[in-house]
Amino acid sequence: MSEKSLYVVGFGPGQYSDMTIRSAKVLNCCDVIVGYTVYCDLVRPMFEDKKFISTPMMKEEERVRLALKEADTGKKVALICSGDAGIYGLLGLVYEMGVDFPEVSIKATTGVTAAISGGAILGAPLIHDFCCISLSNRLTPFELIEKRLRAAAQTDMVIVLYNPESKSRAGFLRKACEILLEEIEEERVCGIARNIGRDGENSEVLTLGELKEASADMFSTVFIGNSSTRNIMGLMVTARGYQSER
Repeated sequence: MSEKSLYVVGFGPGQYSDMTIRSAKVLNCCDVIVGYTVYCDLVRPMFEDKKFISTPMMKEEERVRLALKEADTGKKVALICSGDAGIYGLLGLVYEMGVDFPEVSIKATTGVTAAISGGAILGAPLIHDFCCISLSNRLTPFELIEKRLRAAAQTDMVIVLYNPESKSRAGFLRKACEILLEEIEEERVCGIARNIGRDGENSEVLTLGELKEASADMFSTVFIGNSSTRNIMGLMVTARGYQSER
């Protein structure tokens, strides 16, 4: 690690075995780990000798500024995000705020995002084209989310829904399903992966009609299959379409 570097680390679902080798190496070598309180609690048992600085939910700018300030002192600092820091993470905000810390070099390390780790639990849902949409309206108006859902449904892509519901957004998954059902049949194969790589990990394969009544939270990732997705032995499998080999 060079002097005055801030490493933005995606640590994957949570377990050490699910981290990329580079991410684990950075966290082992750094002096300070900065992150959301829940994320710090997840990785602290693996890196007990590090100094941890945490902030609660909705304090992202404060968290990034603290990390940049620590790095500006010459300490080896890692700012952690679950999954990949460049996918619904803080990497973009770090680059934006980093202009005020010109001596700090920003370096990103790849993590395993929930679409990948959740897909592995459910089967093979992402074999063909797919898109990711967050249902959180904290930074995006729901009118725009609704437009994206409709557009994605019309393309027959597999759709991965991040942040499907929270305590303040109860009913968002149901609302999203109602929008998708305008374009997609009720029997479309879907899946939910919960608590990926953490205690209580579980998954289920169900139809879009059933998904409308399902429960989910911020630790859930939802998959809506395309027209070729099938339920095979309780797993969600999307066909790639190897017609010439049959």
